[in-house]
Amino acid sequence: MDLITLKGEHIKLRALEPEDLDFLTRLENDESIWEISLTQAPYSKYLLKQYIDNSHKDIYEVKQLRLVVCNLNDAVLGFVDFFDFDPKNKRIGLGIIIHDPGQRNKGYASEVLRLIINYAFSHLEVHQIFANISIDNIPSISLFEKMGFIQVGVKKDWNLVRGKYKDELLYQLINHVH
Repeated sequence: MDLITLKGEHIKLRALEPEDLDFLTRLENDESIWEISLTQAPYSKYLLKQYIDNSHKDIYEVKQLRLVVCNLNDAVLGFVDFFDFDPKNKRIGLGIIIHDPGQRNKGYASEVLRLIINYAFSHLEVHQIFANISIDNIPSISLFEKMGFIQVGVKKDWNLVRGKYKDELLYQLINHVH
């Protein structure tokens, strides 16, 4: 297994930095993606600055981790979110966003997913990674299935979006190599 887990051919992953505040503010307050992030109200710059200031805390303590997706010229493209980290049962949730629609469909998310799978299995030593994907998010469904994730469940009427309930799909990738 490749041990270089945070740098790929076209992108790299890094920790949040104070200079990410403006990008994070734009992303978190972009109503077009609130459905994906389950956000219901804007975040203040002050609150997001506090989030960045506390982002150094260990994943084993806070059970989550956000990494910044950059191209090799250090331009910020998006984020990877690990959540619901459960070290006892060796599982973790995963979300990926490439924010600018003009930067999507260029293979960045596939490369991010390859790197982050390697990172989770080799460094966090999880047994499985899971993702929750809205039933109508075809690009994400395609991406995760292409990378070996298996749909294992449907959460019926899971999210209320603009007055209508939507199903959410549960995907898993299990590491069968120990």
